[in-house]
Amino acid sequence: ILNYDIMARFRRRTCIILLLFILFICSIMMALKTLRPDRAGFGDPFGLGLLPELQQRTVLLDNKQNSLNRIQGDTVTRVSNLHSIAANTMRASMPPVNKLEEELSSPNYNFHIFYYSWFGNPQFDGKYIHWNHPLLPHWDPKIANNYPKGRHNPPEDIASNFYPELGSYSSKDPSVIEAHMKQMRAASTGVIVLSWYPPGMADENGEPTDDLVPVILDYAHKYNLKVTFHIEPYKDRDDRSMYHNIKYIIDKYGGHPAFYRRKTTTGRFLPMFYIYDSYVTIPEIWANLLTVSGSQTIRNTPYDALFIALLVEERHKHDIHKSGFDGMYTYFATNGFSYGSSHHNWASLKAFCDSNNLMFIPSVGPGYIDTSIRPWNNHNTRNRVNGKYYETAFSAALLVRPEIISITSFNEWHEGTQIEKAVPKRTGQMVYLDYKPHKPNVYLELTQKWSEKYRKEQEQWVVS
Repeated sequence: ILNYDIMARFRRRTCIILLLFILFICSIMMALKTLRPDRAGFGDPFGLGLLPELQQRTVLLDNKQNSLNRIQGDTVTRVSNLHSIAANTMRASMPPVNKLEEELSSPNYNFHIFYYSWFGNPQFDGKYIHWNHPLLPHWDPKIANNYPKGRHNPPEDIASNFYPELGSYSSKDPSVIEAHMKQMRAASTGVIVLSWYPPGMADENGEPTDDLVPVILDYAHKYNLKVTFHIEPYKDRDDRSMYHNIKYIIDKYGGHPAFYRRKTTTGRFLPMFYIYDSYVTIPEIWANLLTVSGSQTIRNTPYDALFIALLVEERHKHDIHKSGFDGMYTYFATNGFSYGSSHHNWASLKAFCDSNNLMFIPSVGPGYIDTSIRPWNNHNTRNRVNGKYYETAFSAALLVRPEIISITSFNEWHEGTQIEKAVPKRTGQMVYLDYKPHKPNVYLELTQKWSEKYRKEQEQWVVS
């Protein structure tokens, strides 16, 4: 009996010790599993592929994980991936502690984004402006006869293939301006390239907007953004009128803390001006303004600046150099549309600029579609491919190591190049395009992602 009691106690003690040991091992395993990166298995966040919804909640939350953490194929990994998905989904649905700070990435002053303040509605402007843009006829009457005429009728029918989350807004609406600044800052852009006409002037479908510049500057400053000017081809634009208009801009807005100035290789801080359709004016006229010996020279005066010309055709690069410009940009978001907008030409353009002391600023865009105002222009449509087109453009831009990347555009809704938030909408006979299967802010998130990648690559360029 004594031996039986001893053996029974021994077995009981052994079972308890074994149970405690098993619990100890299980607790160690659980602890190790919590240390495993949540995103293991999803791969490199900078790939061109986009997973709808889920990838936004996982991949875009943290760009710093290393793809070497990937473990694939065994049961443990599959279970752990399910755990990661559930955890990230729960986190995405929970309100963050400081949502504003999470959304607002640090501004990247080498990411410039084209911005348009020409939209109006009855509440703020007494009528619709630009949302009711007319349908533009083809220059060949035989082709033009095959397409509809007239103009759009907002708010249900607007001059865009997409529909803004903010509706047919007015660019004068302070809440709209602030929403735009917040979106651009969340996208980690740093410099707003504001479409600009001289006081009292506008495009043929718009109204003067120079009075809005101080408000835009104020809101930009609130979000630590800078503003530069995209000077449009206004009537009678030449060397003399440009001198007066540059003087006007610098005198009136140059003292504002949001006014953009860039440090040059000589240590000077100069304003920068993008000149749209610069090729319309002959090089000799530009040289009067932009070369030291020019009759209207702005060089070495208080109004000196960095002037960036639009390059469309290959021959324009020689005209730009001869004119005295400081650099060139490509603007169009249509790969293959022009020599300048074709990604495969960027390397040779960058080489030309490097050898002639010019800046090369490639322009990337999320896609292109303008059939809402040019119904005959289907052949220039560039499908967004759920973000792949945009990422391909960024990849091409980074390959040439530019000082600045420009983005076409924040809100050029007529040409479908906007990264501003868009929403699904269906009216009587119109189904607008949208960003599905992604959320309305997907292109802001993609811009922010590539802004961070660009920053990291620039650091490597300096080292190499």
